[in-house]
Amino acid sequence: MTKRHVEVPADARDQIDEAIAAIDRRLSGEEDTAMVVQELLADLFGDRKLFEQYRAGASLSPIASVRLQSYDPRSALTETEHWAEQDRSELRESKCLLYLWRGFDQSPLANNLAFALPFRQLLADHLFAEAGDGLRLFGGIKIQAGHNIRMGDNVVVHNDVLLDDRGELVLGDRVSIADRCHLHTHNHDTVDQTDVTNYRTVVDDDVRLGYDTMLDAGVRVGENAMVGASSIVRGDVPAHHIAVGSPAKTVKVKPGWEPVADHPGPLPDNREERRLPSEVPDDIREFDEFGRDLSPPGETTRI
Repeated sequence: MTKRHVEVPADARDQIDEAIAAIDRRLSGEEDTAMVVQELLADLFGDRKLFEQYRAGASLSPIASVRLQSYDPRSALTETEHWAEQDRSELRESKCLLYLWRGFDQSPLANNLAFALPFRQLLADHLFAEAGDGLRLFGGIKIQAGHNIRMGDNVVVHNDVLLDDRGELVLGDRVSIADRCHLHTHNHDTVDQTDVTNYRTVVDDDVRLGYDTMLDAGVRVGENAMVGASSIVRGDVPAHHIAVGSPAKTVKVKPGWEPVADHPGPLPDNREERRLPSEVPDDIREFDEFGRDLSPPGETTRI
């Protein structure tokens, strides 16, 4: 169905463009990113006046002080910081931008697509390893690190999608990802949950992922392929194929592409080709949040 082009009034568009340009200048400048983020969050939630009082040392209630302090990403903990194999210098910058992204999604302004879409494009430009033009990134997208994502032009990511980039996530041009999809780049060992393997997960040009699709870490969905709703993809989907099911298999080739496509069938497992090396710094102090006994019956206990 053809969409109707709709725009906000010209004066509103001008104000939005001015605001986006101002934010871009600040994030591109010499200011500390964390300082920029906390001021932007204070503005997004209408707290600028109280925030300035807090920053000047005014006496406030304990809960108000903690709330205002939480606008500073340096005062918050995120899940990604616990991943020992991630580069800490990259995490420091990406953490600030992700904190702003998630905070923005909770603000009233996130409901205005005229502002929200260009604002998330701006954040992607600063956060992703590569961000194409014409991105349409909707609400509730959960991004794990940000700096491990490469995204092509004119990609659409709908609501409540997980873009796990603990490994590497590569999306081609004109990819369409429906609501509630999960794209994974890391797996946990079945016995030792703390043993993590990272992969490169690839979604090629012109792919469509249906509602609630799950891509396992390390798979590749080929050019112009389509994955049906609620499918679980554990192998590579060939170009131009339609894959459905749990686990997914290809059931047909898109009409017209039969001469250049493989025959339908089970998905080949090529994940090992996209396994990423994982190095943990020597100075890391390891800890196991579970503390489980992982030994089968009859073996020496190991934790």
